[in-house]
Amino acid sequence: MFELNGKVAIVTGASSGIGRATARLFADQGASVVLAARGAAGLEALAREIRAEGGEALALAGDVKDEGFAHALVELATTEFGGLDIAFNNAGSVGEMGDTTGLSTQGWRDTLDTNLTSAYLGAKYQIPAMLERGAGSLIFTSTFVGYTVGMPGMAAYAASKAGVIGLTKALAAEFGPRGIRVNALLPGAADTPALTANTPEERVFVEGLHALKRIARPEEIAQSALYLASEASSFTTGAALLADGGVSINRL
Repeated sequence: MFELNGKVAIVTGASSGIGRATARLFADQGASVVLAARGAAGLEALAREIRAEGGEALALAGDVKDEGFAHALVELATTEFGGLDIAFNNAGSVGEMGDTTGLSTQGWRDTLDTNLTSAYLGAKYQIPAMLERGAGSLIFTSTFVGYTVGMPGMAAYAASKAGVIGLTKALAAEFGPRGIRVNALLPGAADTPALTANTPEERVFVEGLHALKRIARPEEIAQSALYLASEASSFTTGAALLADGGVSINRL
């Protein structure tokens, strides 16, 4: 049920953290993967690792805010691997933080472009390629912030990621009749370079926010992405899937 043999997947934000773990897992399960991120060196290293283990991977560096890059990723998948079945649009950024009334307009726009406009651009080119295959699974990384929890100083991030959930639902309704499933994955804190816990005390605080009282390994979030990518979730679409260690329900 979780195998991806014969499938082709795009993974953005693939050079580290959740994206990297997911790309490796997709490849382990038989998918040919197109790896995307801004840093070419990390992508190429990951592609070599996957190929060394018998998988198929190609890397393309670029900025997900760039429409041309969104198009190029799909072109690479279809030209080199024959089509597109799965897209994990995972790249994103917390962006500018602070008091909302002091947030710069440019900071607001940059965060929305990175997290929300990039999701639209990905879908714009990924969905037609999936329609040519007759089916597909589109996955966006969102967050519990702005969905189940409001957090001070994170207005742009919350708005952009809540927008991703709205986009998910609209696309799921629009393209479900044509075989495309669209879901959002909402992780809790994961042990990635983006984790803002800079001191042991901060890490303990972040761990305590979760019902499980720990931070996720990126590989754990990747398993949820695999579920959404695979036939195991064949009747799941338009969902905001929490993989947040209980941070949304924890009050202690």
